Amino acid sequence: MKNLFADRMSKVPRSFVREILKVTENPDIISFAGGLPNPLSFPHNELAEASAFVLSNSSNKALQYSSTEGYKPLREYIANRYQLSGLDVSSDNILITNGSQQGLDLIGKIFLNRGDAVLIERPTYLAAIQAFGLYEPKFVSVPLLNDGVDLNILKNMVETFNPKIFYSVPNFQNPTGITYSLEKRKEIGKIFNKNRTIFVEDNPYGEIRFMGDDLPPVKKYLKRSILLGSFSKIVSPGMRLGWIVADNEIMNNLVTAKQASDLHSNFLSQMIVHRYLTDNDVEKHLNNIRKMYKIQRDCMITMIKKYFPSDVKYTRPEGGMFLWVTLHDGMSSMELFEIALDENVAFVPGEAFYSDDPELNTLRLNFSNSDVKKIEEGIKRLGNSIKMLELKM
Repeated sequence: MKNLFADRMSKVPRSFVREILKVTENPDIISFAGGLPNPLSFPHNELAEASAFVLSNSSNKALQYSSTEGYKPLREYIANRYQLSGLDVSSDNILITNGSQQGLDLIGKIFLNRGDAVLIERPTYLAAIQAFGLYEPKFVSVPLLNDGVDLNILKNMVETFNPKIFYSVPNFQNPTGITYSLEKRKEIGKIFNKNRTIFVEDNPYGEIRFMGDDLPPVKKYLKRSILLGSFSKIVSPGMRLGWIVADNEIMNNLVTAKQASDLHSNFLSQMIVHRYLTDNDVEKHLNNIRKMYKIQRDCMITMIKKYFPSDVKYTRPEGGMFLWVTLHDGMSSMELFEIALDENVAFVPGEAFYSDDPELNTLRLNFSNSDVKKIEEGIKRLGNSIKMLELKM
């Protein structure tokens, strides 16, 4: 059977997080592993009302085939929100996708040939490595600093490898939680406006800022780019709706690629989400998420200070869902993972977020899907696990 499969399938690993989530189905395990929104943030009643309205008033349309680009009123809603932030975006620049993950796959399909250079952050979103990896590119990693990528190395990589795309998560990056400064956003614009590389800006967490000032999308400073968004973190991941913003030439190719994949995204979900957005106070909903996540983030940092060894380093995100932990040199987060599972606590070892030469003493923690009681107990267990690993060294 092995020889029947395409060669590319042997080169792309299964999602490490998805495999971990199988382990953490045990109700006794406190999991900081998945990038899961808190179910308390889901607008259950409002979505039920929106669903009933759509099925009562537009069922024939909602249950039928539709256009590849997506439900136009939903695309207009998204475009209007971008216009309020100063971006020149129309509904024609927006393609509705099955979550922003499908957006990554479509970008890979239309841009990448085998061996093409793809710039990624170091570390980066592991599912981007998986999505782009199917097209067998050459990954080139650019180190992240506390305020975004190292610009000197970025310039060198662009000049050396002439990459097709640079994939970035500028707001509350997955996995580190860091955010690009305004200065770096402007400098990135200057760098990429001088060459052919397409800046791919993934922004699933941008609406979940609970500290500090909002920053404009990097797209504001670029002549040409791709911007990805998602309803997974602000409405519900189960609806599987995201979107891509791109210019006409790129959009035409994206639409063709999507038609080959699935014709169009779930049209019923699109109409339900649009009805929910237009009938409810979305800002109030977002503020409730922000307040909840800030409490959980603050609790996790407080507990890390209390229970982790003092030489452990960690990021302090101003939004999003994750923080990044660096153990002292010589420690392995994979070894820590095995010890922690015995203590009934889980996380994602850092090596899953690197395309090469991983930093083995790193790990990602999710704070959005646990209440403060579980966060305190889970971080206490994890702190004990770190101390047990130290004793083994």
